[in-house]
Amino acid sequence: MLAHYVVTNGIEMKKIHIAAIGVLIIALALIFTASKDFSTYASFKDAEATQSEVKIVGELAKDKEIYYNPSEDPNYFTFHVIDKDGVTRKVIMNRAKPQDFEMSEQIVVTGKLKGEEFIASDILLKCPSKYKDEEIYLRAESE
Repeated sequence: MLAHYVVTNGIEMKKIHIAAIGVLIIALALIFTASKDFSTYASFKDAEATQSEVKIVGELAKDKEIYYNPSEDPNYFTFHVIDKDGVTRKVIMNRAKPQDFEMSEQIVVTGKLKGEEFIASDILLKCPSKYKDEEIYLRAESE
């Protein structure tokens, strides 16, 4: 009777170990897949040193030309970004100009440097909230 209990417990432990290893493998696969989005921010200098896509955080150079002519080409938009090191580069985006673009406080562009121009595949705008005062007011009212 004791021998039967040990064998049964041994088999159950193996099933638990197999299940735990399976869960661990799935978790590692998800982390590996998601890690592509955890890339750190680069500068234009870093972009010169690699052929891979990089994310550059910066500010809109408001003193430089912002070009968008939707009647000519609705998917061609250019502007200039100043990176964290103070380097300014022209960014070419093959998409429509985002609404309220000029109001952005910070811009994150993802793409590759091609010569002196940064070809962006994606853009993220960090804008000041138009409703900031109202949000504070609503929070204060609900307390």
